[in-house]
Amino acid sequence: MAPWVEDFTLTQIRLIGAVELLGALGLILPAVTGIASFLTPLAATGLAITMLGAAATHARRKEPTAVVVNMVLLAPAALIAWGRFGPYAF
Repeated sequence: MAPWVEDFTLTQIRLIGAVELLGALGLILPAVTGIASFLTPLAATGLAITMLGAAATHARRKEPTAVVVNMVLLAPAALIAWGRFGPYAF
């Protein structure tokens, strides 16, 4: 279903999945538990970087729809990182 997997080994695909899962947990768990809130902007930054890499991969493979999806996912991650690292961090 995902043609981009042809460019990566099974280990790399699993690592990408683990990075995305840990990033999602890093966005959600600190807010839910109130513990280690410093992880939220770090997780958001990591997810933004991951989405940039994914967009580059899809652009190289000439998959414009997937690039748009990556940019849509990049936007909230970058906004969260900016909001939590920026001058108006809460």
